[in-house]
Amino acid sequence: MTENAPKKTPLYEEHVRLGAKMVPFAGWLMPVQYTSIVEENQTVRNKVGIFDISHMGQLIVEGSGAREWLNVMLTNNIDKLDVGHGQYTFLLNERGGIIDDLIAYRIGEQRFLLVVNAARTDEDFVWLKKWRRPAAGAPENYRQDADTTAIVNRSADFGGVAIQGPGIAELFHALFGKDVDLPPRNAIIDPPFDGTKVSVARTGYTGEDGIEVFFRASDAVKFWNAALEKGKAFGIKPCGLGARDTLRLEMCYPLNGSDLSPERNPIEAGLGVFVDLTKPHFIGRDALLKTKENGPPEKLVQFRMKEKGPPPRPHYAVFQNGERVGEVTSGTLSPSLNWGIGMAYVSAAHAKIGAQIDIEIRGRTFPATIEKKPLYKKS
Repeated sequence: MTENAPKKTPLYEEHVRLGAKMVPFAGWLMPVQYTSIVEENQTVRNKVGIFDISHMGQLIVEGSGAREWLNVMLTNNIDKLDVGHGQYTFLLNERGGIIDDLIAYRIGEQRFLLVVNAARTDEDFVWLKKWRRPAAGAPENYRQDADTTAIVNRSADFGGVAIQGPGIAELFHALFGKDVDLPPRNAIIDPPFDGTKVSVARTGYTGEDGIEVFFRASDAVKFWNAALEKGKAFGIKPCGLGARDTLRLEMCYPLNGSDLSPERNPIEAGLGVFVDLTKPHFIGRDALLKTKENGPPEKLVQFRMKEKGPPPRPHYAVFQNGERVGEVTSGTLSPSLNWGIGMAYVSAAHAKIGAQIDIEIRGRTFPATIEKKPLYKKS
């Protein structure tokens, strides 16, 4: 295997067997679709779909100083997490730019599971390890917390699936038994499953109710096939990256590498609610305080096209009254709305809800409107 050959998840052979179209993504070979993106999107909105998320990274942070140290590394407030709960948060560089957006689960008093983006796993791991060697002049308590914290990258030994859709509660009980309670939103539990143990978190990236299940790589095929078998009664279908992208964009959930990057900070991205500026110290805090005080020069907005036509795509220019005011970061034809939608960074003065903009698509401009989140609203 050459150094740069894409990696395969423990479910790769299952995807091929089910006829998935496989594509390289974030250094992995992943299913982009099995039947069609529209059909898979609608399955998740109306029934239940299952996605392979084994490519995502899993880092364990633990030790007597783990909670305090992690609170300096991440933007949200870990102190607010009870054991068995998780929160969406950011790992920032010193300039406040987003290295990664992730979910941090508190799985023990001083033990945390970080579920990170596939393309950022190695970078996150290196960054966290770098900050375990505190710079000269760091506060003494920070140095002690870093010294007593261990970080393990368990990504290669673990896999995961996301099961999303209105049928999730019935399928959960079919898989784990009637006497096991579905965890509350953003909580994580470790129910037994067929002689092994898995972790089940009630999170998701689709806007539908759902769970994410993490297991040892060796148990991946067993769990995947059990979910497909038990899910038949609820109309389950395997879904690929294509539907994952249209579903998240309908909800205005940002994509790392497109809407989020080291050049953008959470306040520009409209995600300041996941940043606790009352914490006295975390990496990137000073830069975010400045952005908050001065206002961001650009803001991430969501828009809907006003007429049928070619869908918007990343890097298309955004205009207002003939003046270029921004650039599209994500765009697609929404299967739920049957309409072109997208997200774009637009200069703050032009980033108002209801504002009329034009998207340049293949040399022509098409009208669009800046909308409130989410673009797709349940009836």
